[in-house]
Amino acid sequence: MTPDQTSFSRRKLLRASAGTVAALGIGGSAAVGTARADTSGSRGAIQEETPIEPDSPYADVYEGTIDDVVLVNVFGTDEGSPGGLGSGFVVDEEYVVTNHHVVRDSPEAELQFRDEQWRTATVDGTDSHSDLAVLSVDDMPDGPDGLSFADDEPVIGQEVLALGNPLGLDASISQGIISGVDRSLPSPTGFSIPAAIQTDAPVNPGNSGGPLVNLEGDVVGVVFAGAGQTIGFAISAALADRVVPALVEDGAYEHPYMGVTVQPVGPLIAEANDLEDPRGVLVTDIVPDSPAEGVLQPVDGGTTVDGDIVPVGGDVIVAIGDREIPNQERLSSTLALETSPGETVPIEVIRDGERQTVELTLEPRPDVDMP
Repeated sequence: MTPDQTSFSRRKLLRASAGTVAALGIGGSAAVGTARADTSGSRGAIQEETPIEPDSPYADVYEGTIDDVVLVNVFGTDEGSPGGLGSGFVVDEEYVVTNHHVVRDSPEAELQFRDEQWRTATVDGTDSHSDLAVLSVDDMPDGPDGLSFADDEPVIGQEVLALGNPLGLDASISQGIISGVDRSLPSPTGFSIPAAIQTDAPVNPGNSGGPLVNLEGDVVGVVFAGAGQTIGFAISAALADRVVPALVEDGAYEHPYMGVTVQPVGPLIAEANDLEDPRGVLVTDIVPDSPAEGVLQPVDGGTTVDGDIVPVGGDVIVAIGDREIPNQERLSSTLALETSPGETVPIEVIRDGERQTVELTLEPRPDVDMP
């Protein structure tokens, strides 16, 4: 059964997307360090009578959402399987979303709710490519009724709140804005996590897996990691809303795969390849026996421009369907959010100075040996 066939409760929090899904199998540089399991800190006592400003919109969001935020504790078995401490949030009154890197390969996790009740949750499915995991709780405590993924696309400058357990400090909230969208994050699989959100809301070890919410209390992202005191990242609601229903239904999610390595087209590459504008992505390599083999053409040599060796001769991808592809991030997010394995997509390329359209049938991303 596909995500589109999944049935959900009255809140319809895990909306199956109307379209089909996908992500891109491409090579590229990492944006931040590889995610690791959150292991810092321990949860403190709940402050049941915390004073709040009655007219604060942040207080209203906090009170409306914090019961759905949980601490996720995974006990390690040995040095090769370390424990983890992170955050998660309830969806659809029965399931909890968190990061794959928080639970890793553990079949179970211990959850602590705001009222200090503990529950043992079963890990129903994980996806290392998107760093998402879904846990189920048979006897959910009273209080949580589930958070919804936001329908609207994130807007740069939009206020957001990060909820979770930074450094093990329970039921915390931090405030910031969306600083960027369409970011590419690294995953231990070697593929990138596309369509990610950048925020200046402070996030720390322990926040991973918790919700990044807007002022309506809807989840705009699943906190992934903090790269510093003023920058953090979250997996977008758009991607999570595709992956999570599949993890609930099937325990796994199939990402689409092209089998190419690409490089952004800058001024030097544009000059060397006689391109009018420095836009699009250059196909530098193709994986043997991949969907792109025989359809797209990789770089076949190099030339010297201003003392630099610049690749020449490969296809420059400039559009997929009616979606322009100005850079690698847009290529990743377009495939991730608008296509699926088995779908044949029209790809507009510049080949030998001429624009033409080729058709490529995406396949499921191959298995990857995890470190």
